[in-house]
Amino acid sequence: MAYAQLADLVTRFGEAELMAQTDRYSASQVDAAMVGRLLGDASAIIDGYLVARYALPMVPVPDLLVGICCDLARYALYPDAAPDMVRERYQNAQRLLREIGSGALQLGVATPVAGGVHAVGSPRLFGRGNR
Repeated sequence: MAYAQLADLVTRFGEAELMAQTDRYSASQVDAAMVGRLLGDASAIIDGYLVARYALPMVPVPDLLVGICCDLARYALYPDAAPDMVRERYQNAQRLLREIGSGALQLGVATPVAGGVHAVGSPRLFGRGNR
């Protein structure tokens, strides 16, 4: 499950940039399949940071994660050399993910921690009701 959609990228960064980075020949349309793959890759990275603290998938998706996902995917749109602003947003997204993963930054959702301890025992063998 992707934490962001194509529409989120368009809203944040504009359709012109997405066309320029995904349609390398004519820059006349957005390659939605490519963007979908990049958003999926970015979401997998996010899951790697969240899996120790939150039950996944996160529904609804916190706004902070939508922005982080967009910044990670946008950076991946520049395979050779990302502009400084794109690189800085990517580095900030990574920093935020480290803080979320360590617990220093909370997402503000009431999602139980994944991997919590749950004790299970067998039924009583001896007792007043067991003869």
